[in-house]
Amino acid sequence: MSSSHVDEESPLLAPEQRKKKHTPLPWAQFSIVLFLQLAEPLTGQVISPFAPDMIRNVGITHGDETKVGYYVGLMQSLFFATQALTVLHWSRISDHVGRKPVIISGLFGLSLSMYCFGLSQTFWGLVLSRCLNGALNGNIGVIKSMMAELTDSTNLAQAYAYMPIAWSTGGTLGPMIGGALSRPAERFPELFGQNEFLKQYPYFLPCAVPATFSLLACLVTFLFLKETVPSPVSISRLFRFRKSTANLTLQNVVASQEPSATTLPSKTKLPPDEDEKPLPLLALLNRRVVVAGANYSFLAIVDIAFRALQPLFFSTPIHLGGLGLAPHKIGMILSVFGVLNGVFQVCFFAKIHDRWGTKNVFIAGLIAAVPVFASFPLINHLARAQGLSLSVWIVVGVQVVISILISLSYGCIFIYITAAAPNRASMGATNGLCQMTVSIMRAIGPAAANSLFSLSIDKEHHYLGGWMVYYVLEVLAFVSIAIGTLLPRQVWKM
Repeated sequence: MSSSHVDEESPLLAPEQRKKKHTPLPWAQFSIVLFLQLAEPLTGQVISPFAPDMIRNVGITHGDETKVGYYVGLMQSLFFATQALTVLHWSRISDHVGRKPVIISGLFGLSLSMYCFGLSQTFWGLVLSRCLNGALNGNIGVIKSMMAELTDSTNLAQAYAYMPIAWSTGGTLGPMIGGALSRPAERFPELFGQNEFLKQYPYFLPCAVPATFSLLACLVTFLFLKETVPSPVSISRLFRFRKSTANLTLQNVVASQEPSATTLPSKTKLPPDEDEKPLPLLALLNRRVVVAGANYSFLAIVDIAFRALQPLFFSTPIHLGGLGLAPHKIGMILSVFGVLNGVFQVCFFAKIHDRWGTKNVFIAGLIAAVPVFASFPLINHLARAQGLSLSVWIVVGVQVVISILISLSYGCIFIYITAAAPNRASMGATNGLCQMTVSIMRAIGPAAANSLFSLSIDKEHHYLGGWMVYYVLEVLAFVSIAIGTLLPRQVWKM
């Protein structure tokens, strides 16, 4: 038995690995996927520079500066909460009807919600718009599945090295657009000073830019994107089955088609039936998926806590524990991060990954969160003592540069998640399941981090000298590092 085991294993590892050549990326389709992926970070990041200012202006805080963090965090978290409720369903649907129709509906949802957000003048209008954004958009998991389907084991790391191009471009352009175009009638009176609409809706213009881009991306998807699911079920046929039974699930739809299907006889004859169709949800809950999903979740909450806290910290007055910057300056800092992050990821991620390995790079990115969180109180301490001096800007710059290393962990965990999928037909469901847990964490992260910040700077209590939030985030970073040690040194083979 041991000899047969050796005969089966050894050809699959050393000999095959030696003769495998690097597969070129399918740039025609791959570039379209990167273009489509730009819509999500663009719509997400455009509100970052003006979100605290917007919360102040809708009147929900009644002039209490310490409550701004609570409401900004709540608004951000509700987006991820609604996304958590729907992203798994969108991903599983895409395994059946195909990636393309789900991507189109997601882009339309992004566009609609951003137009609504720009027209909202009450806090609950903002909340409803963000919830609509999260509920209608399941593209984040679907696009990752499509990216994995366009690649193989020889070029997957290279593909994930290019993924930050979209996120970094969105992370660069979004804050620039949000910071530059908010309150246009005040900032550009010669152009918009007489425009009553923009005076009444001062944040519509920056929201309209990513909303219109999402509509353009919708058109590009419809015209040029090719489907990667081999035999998708038509949406009309799927809905006919759903109408016929009150509690019909997606597995029932596929199962009910198989006895009468005449177009796919070769697939029904194959013994390993699981390789030909998406697996039930419970079949995805194996150790690989759970470990990869847990690490993705903790990486996400560490990252989103930092991303949510940073603009709030920058906008909070110095005497309350922040830096007191205007929205356009916050936008510039976030944009600098986007540029540096994109260049670094594209130029160095694949090389760093190949040199140090997936697990080592992943954990190194989590370790970088420790000095990043520690830099917040240092920045405020220097600002209190020296004002906005050169020393303050140097530490801000160091924080931005070190935070780039956190982004390295994303490419690594995506590789683990892709390898954890039981089969390629369940790629969408696997990504959706992991994305659902991540969305839950991202729903918790902004609200928790910003609320802790507001609680820390509370005038009456001033917990731990106003630094309680940073102690909590440091503990969170160390917990995420510990969970990262559960990942195998060698990535699983699907």
